[in-house]
Amino acid sequence: MKVLVIGSGGREHALTWRIKQSPLVSEVFCASGNAGISQDVTNVPLATYADMVAFCKKETIDLVVIGPDAPVVDGLADILNSNNISVFGPSAKAAQLEGSKGFTKDICRKYGIPTADYERFTALEPALAYIKQKGAPIVIKADGLAAGKGVVVAMTEKEACDAVKDIMGGKFGVAGASVVIEEFLEGEEVSFFALCDGQDAIEFGSAQDHKRAYDGDKGPNTGGMGTYSPAPIMTDAMRKRVMKEIIYPTVRAMAAEKMPYKGVLFAGLMMTASGPKLIEYNARFGDPETQSMMMRLDSDLVPALLACIKGGLEKVTIRFKPQAALCVVMAAKGYPGEYKKGSLIQGLEKISTMQDVKVFHAGTVSKDGNIIATGGRVLGVTALAATIEAAQKLAYAAVDQIDWPEGFCRRDIGAKVITSYVGNACSNA
Repeated sequence: MKVLVIGSGGREHALTWRIKQSPLVSEVFCASGNAGISQDVTNVPLATYADMVAFCKKETIDLVVIGPDAPVVDGLADILNSNNISVFGPSAKAAQLEGSKGFTKDICRKYGIPTADYERFTALEPALAYIKQKGAPIVIKADGLAAGKGVVVAMTEKEACDAVKDIMGGKFGVAGASVVIEEFLEGEEVSFFALCDGQDAIEFGSAQDHKRAYDGDKGPNTGGMGTYSPAPIMTDAMRKRVMKEIIYPTVRAMAAEKMPYKGVLFAGLMMTASGPKLIEYNARFGDPETQSMMMRLDSDLVPALLACIKGGLEKVTIRFKPQAALCVVMAAKGYPGEYKKGSLIQGLEKISTMQDVKVFHAGTVSKDGNIIATGGRVLGVTALAATIEAAQKLAYAAVDQIDWPEGFCRRDIGAKVITSYVGNACSNA
């Protein structure tokens, strides 16, 4: 079969790399891809959704996998389905779970899914009054998509009020026309994934992300500066509890609302003293969680994706390697703020000879045989080893082979979990 992956980031590189390994697949394309993806599969420059439909028909594409959030929320799956093109990804209605934080919170409230207490606001003054009533710390969120940067954990009332003013003042465009203000939750954060076919769901692994730009969890929020998988906090008992209390009720709720959810459901969770609570949902695979999870995946991904579309998830078995994986994101200096494009990246050929290491590209292009940085998050250096600590050492050994003066990375990915957990190798999560 022929597969088209939509996107150009590290997540899409990891997906194309894993999909290509399926014995069911004869050819993989990526729209529009990047320099690393082009080393594994064929990049195609498809600028519009109409271009994608035309390409699928011309090439008789059997499966489209949507990577990024924007086309998911835009309803690309609906467009492809209306043209009889098989697609992995939820409908626009179902994707509201990511496209509107307020929608998700309302679903949680209606169906008793554990989450932080909250209120929604479309006007500034009531929002400011609510902050003064509740006090700090408190969490401010732009309702819509904001590239992972529309959340402020405010430790003071002034910081919270400033955040609301920024968001409603247009910092994130239409995404900030409405804000969600919610209770501050204490605990350990984890990314949990499930595959859904509209009626049923199965687990698909866990990871823990590092959102802040700099070591010690300092600096602004980013799209993610590194991950490890699995998350040690997700014991067998906790995974079953998350499925029972959060994932299954959400799948049933969406079916009851006549917007069945098909695709991957990415739950951002806070593991509080009283149990797991939902922070937010994403309607696609995570980035950079996917990079570490695809390194560990030991079963064919494609049958699982097809089962989400056609049903039959109960017959699918997901297997992960017993090792841990850790991904270090290398970003352009200045990210997540302003950064320069066009710098030369060297040394990647040295990593190609390292066992159990893969560099997933994001913001790169190939020019005259050179790799050039064109984005904010640029590379995801990912290693597989017996423990998280061993994977960390291997990943940073690979990072140190890269000659890119205009780039930076955090040097503490996985540090907290290494000191917090003894024997941090893995369960099948």
